[in-house]
Amino acid sequence: MMSGEGALVRDAMKENVITIESGDSIKDAAIKMDDADVGAIIVTENNLPIGILSERDFVRRVYAKEIPISSLVSEVMSKPLITIGPDETVWELSHLMKTKNIHKVPVIENDNLIGIVTNTDLVSLASLGSDSEMRRICDQIFSRIQN
Repeated sequence: MMSGEGALVRDAMKENVITIESGDSIKDAAIKMDDADVGAIIVTENNLPIGILSERDFVRRVYAKEIPISSLVSEVMSKPLITIGPDETVWELSHLMKTKNIHKVPVIENDNLIGIVTNTDLVSLASLGSDSEMRRICDQIFSRIQN
């Protein structure tokens, strides 16, 4: 995994994306999300990604509006789905997340869902750069002390 300015989306994404069909229930989505320990699920229709259902959607669109959990995920999902390609830079991804005020972005290549990146993934990627820089500085300090 790369860190720094040249890192690509493919360097930060997770490949195992949890999906659910648009005609499935909100309860089914909640169970799948809980089982996979994820904060969002991608909604598909005929195997094509069309929306996302996140924990934030559960609060704002299900619980706050008292929507029955037997309702369809297509009724409460966020759409249109905002996506990014795997060869875009992490900088472009960060800008997209900031301007669209989103925390999870599906990665699409040739119309196929190949991954997802969350703000937590970006923080992890950034911390790798910090660790390696810190190690380099510490190594320099130790070599000066030993000399």
